[in-house]
Amino acid sequence: MSLLRVLRQSGALRTLDDALAQSLRRLDPSTPDDVLAAASLASLAVAQGHAAFDPTQPRQFVDADLPWPDAGAWLQALQASGFVSTPGLPESESVAAPLVLEGGLLYLRRYREYERRLALGLQRIAGQSLEGDDATIQSLFAALFPDAANGDLQARAAELALQRALVLITGGPGTGKTTTIARLLVLRIAQAIAAGKPAPRIALAAPTGRAAERMSESLHRAARQLEASGVDGDLLAALPSTASTLHRLLGTIADTARFRHDADNPLPCDIVVVDEASMVDLPLMCKLVEAVADGAQLILLGDADQLPSVEAGDVLAAILSADTLRDHRVHLRRGWRQSAALQLAPLAEAVREGASAEALALLRDGSLSNVHFHEGVDDPLQARPRLLEHWRALATLDDPAEALKQANHLRLLTALREGPQGARGLNARIEASLSGRRIGTPPAWFPGRLLLITRNHYQQRLFNGDVGICLPDEHGVPLAWFAGEGGVRAFHPAALPAHESAFAMTVHKAQGSEFDEVWLQLPRADSRVLSRELLYTAITRAREVLHVAGSAEVITAALSRHASRVSGLGRRLSTFSTHQEPQ
Repeated sequence: MSLLRVLRQSGALRTLDDALAQSLRRLDPSTPDDVLAAASLASLAVAQGHAAFDPTQPRQFVDADLPWPDAGAWLQALQASGFVSTPGLPESESVAAPLVLEGGLLYLRRYREYERRLALGLQRIAGQSLEGDDATIQSLFAALFPDAANGDLQARAAELALQRALVLITGGPGTGKTTTIARLLVLRIAQAIAAGKPAPRIALAAPTGRAAERMSESLHRAARQLEASGVDGDLLAALPSTASTLHRLLGTIADTARFRHDADNPLPCDIVVVDEASMVDLPLMCKLVEAVADGAQLILLGDADQLPSVEAGDVLAAILSADTLRDHRVHLRRGWRQSAALQLAPLAEAVREGASAEALALLRDGSLSNVHFHEGVDDPLQARPRLLEHWRALATLDDPAEALKQANHLRLLTALREGPQGARGLNARIEASLSGRRIGTPPAWFPGRLLLITRNHYQQRLFNGDVGICLPDEHGVPLAWFAGEGGVRAFHPAALPAHESAFAMTVHKAQGSEFDEVWLQLPRADSRVLSRELLYTAITRAREVLHVAGSAEVITAALSRHASRVSGLGRRLSTFSTHQEPQ
């Protein structure tokens, strides 16, 4: 039996993956089955978050004992196919074939081009130098970074930002990324003013609306601290007041995947700062980098230990792996922003390192304040009645802004979407408890229902990941309320884009958000989705209280696994340096 048929019958492929293979078969009926199967797997790989399919490790994409071809013979068949392009150089545009074989990886052509264009764009920005006289701001630099002479990494990041057009600042929660950004932007502003130039045009952005809101809040706090320390108010007035989503920054064009700002119409910004860069997928990062104007600066902030983007690519990790960009990055050490009541750092470090024995010991011995381990618990609604009480209370609030604020105090996070411990099943049970409707009945509007937008709607400025709440207005009209610039915005529930309940959220959906109290519910059985990056991302969403529910076996299995993605971006960035002339 052919591999393609086995893949189809096993249920491994989506309809779209199989359709690609069948389209190629119709175009050329003589195409070998192994080539068609590889094409379907390249499509499936993108759906799984990879940039390409690796024929030498097919079980990374379909974990099943199937009649996999010999890797060498498979690669030779792909090289010989007229549907597969094999570019001579990594910076060369591939010919108009649907598939590209490069570096041993099979790409859908579009995603190979995203990788190539992103690498070229990063090299373009990294190869540019910044103009400015550092001597004019020496005294201000010393005041902002008094420990610079003692190896202060925040000072090192600021130094890089005065020298490099491409800057990568990474670090865990509470390591001072936003504080560093506020200070280095003040330095860039002071430098421009000292040279008799206008203050630089600065844009702050993040992948989701919630992450952008958090970025704005953090910068405002940092600015107030700088004002209290005596920094010139005119310098602080030139700081941006708000952050936007990347889609809003680039300018969405309805019903297309294109943006108003691109290589031909770059962003009107001198400095672009992007927070939560680990969440940015390959296509979006490519389009962002291409929209950064020549001579402008791009600063990427993120935590490389968090989960990669939901969509294709692990872009931040790939960029950080490139030796050619080593002089453009600074990794801030852990300081942890959680409240004094939450002792999270030792557990987060053990999870990050994959030290399961240490992590379990910390969870079990109760030595970490406000960290609670519910070993063996697989039903959070029975184990923690306060969850339902919290959500019921939301329906009694009259002010939507206050209701949204209260909703973010506590969140139930899950590793999986499906199953008894998954977000969908738990949301169905919660909806039934709060609304009185039977489980399985389509969810309806009811006061206090939390909503999660799952598809961007550019005209309404509602984006994937935005969380809202259902409450009546003063006339009793049922509305869905979402945070917006300067307040809350109301929508009729029937007019909303695709959405679902948000009482329980997957860890992926919660990335970029923080909550005072987090209950992490792990599945009863191990899953390939579980990884140390998922657990790390989940527990670091908590500010004050953390609950972890699950078995020791599942935690041990998760910490033994990395959320790895197949990508050629890191190799491509390193290879480009040997072919590109310095700019």
